[in-house]
Amino acid sequence: MSNDVILYIMGGAAGLFAIIIVAYFILSKKMKKSEYKQIQKLQKGTKANTFSTEVLFQKLYLTYVRIPFIKRYILKIRRKLEIINIDDEYKTRKDSAQIISKALAIVVPTIIVTIIITSSNYLIMFILLIFELFMIDTLIDGSIDKKDDKLLREQIDFFSEIRHAYHEFNMVEEAIYQVSQDDEMAVSAQGEKIYEILISDDPETELEKYYDVAPNTFLKEFAGISYLTKEFGDRKVDGASMYLKNVNNITQEMQLEILKRDKLNYVFQSLSFISIAPVLLLEPLKNWAISNFSFTESWYAGKPGTIVQILILIITFVCYILVRKLKDNGSVAMNIKNTENPWQQKVYKKMKKIIDLFIPKEGSKEYRKTKDLLKDAASHLKIEWLYVNRIVLCITTCIVSLFVFIYLHKIAVEYIYTEPTTSYNLIRSEYRLVTKKRRWK
Repeated sequence: MSNDVILYIMGGAAGLFAIIIVAYFILSKKMKKSEYKQIQKLQKGTKANTFSTEVLFQKLYLTYVRIPFIKRYILKIRRKLEIINIDDEYKTRKDSAQIISKALAIVVPTIIVTIIITSSNYLIMFILLIFELFMIDTLIDGSIDKKDDKLLREQIDFFSEIRHAYHEFNMVEEAIYQVSQDDEMAVSAQGEKIYEILISDDPETELEKYYDVAPNTFLKEFAGISYLTKEFGDRKVDGASMYLKNVNNITQEMQLEILKRDKLNYVFQSLSFISIAPVLLLEPLKNWAISNFSFTESWYAGKPGTIVQILILIITFVCYILVRKLKDNGSVAMNIKNTENPWQQKVYKKMKKIIDLFIPKEGSKEYRKTKDLLKDAASHLKIEWLYVNRIVLCITTCIVSLFVFIYLHKIAVEYIYTEPTTSYNLIRSEYRLVTKKRRWK
């Protein structure tokens, strides 16, 4: 390539660069004069950052809903949070994704560690993985408990502000509306819902609907006395407002409930996880015992050692269930169950003729006794669902017991064929040591 061609190319590139610079200055001047600059000023400060946790949790929610196993938990959390975050779909999705993300961040590493530790014992691995599924429920319930406790604490401040607003307006609905608009709390949404009930065309029907979805009994009581005061007016007793006295009584009940929940949380703090600890330590303890005392290998390899390990697992499971039952604070949000079309109803429809053979005849003494027991326990179960539970539990117990007996028989056969011998006889060595001491004496 000649020097003249190189000079032409360099000159063309320099000219093109100069044209681009001139065009840039011309366009920038026009843009300053046009509406583009004004639009930029309006957009300034309104754009979100490149990374937003709000958007992240919304995307995670959509991802979790598509995953079959996690979908069950995300919908379970949703049902509980829909009552606390009333009519707020965005917050419900965000809180659901946040809770399930925290639970997965704890459980997934635990599952990986469990598989690594118990890789030589598939039975314990399987049972531990089942226990870790229960851990997810514990973490989820604990997170929703915190939100329920937070709502209860906010109600105290909310009712306190309503008392002041009622003194100012002397109208129940106006006081509730004013406080609900001023405060940015979770309980404000409940206040707005109660206000909508009070100003509706049929407040009594709307109030009955609200009783079914209220997060706790205190909001039900507050909604009820607010409706009665609006409909029939306030009364003066010893110169004091009956409505305000009732609000004070509800506040005192809430304070006692908060103290009770704080005490329960303190007493049962991390106790659910501590109750599972013996199971997690079974395999490490077994390896330590075998490595330090070789004679224990024959016990662990045989049927007695296996039976003891299974009993420890069962006792741990029972303790875990009892701890969870005792810790339950009885909040309305935590007792939501699918009572319209549960799995028992689906099973009963498919196997009605078989299940009816086990149910006592209607009008019989046993039938009436079972009905009375269900009523006394305030159970949501029908008698058909109860017998479905019993039959499923019986079949499951039989199948599990059969597998356990087969497993124990297999261990007994292997133990006979490959009985481990100890290289160190503890009793005989102690006897020799004692005899040597006597000889020296």
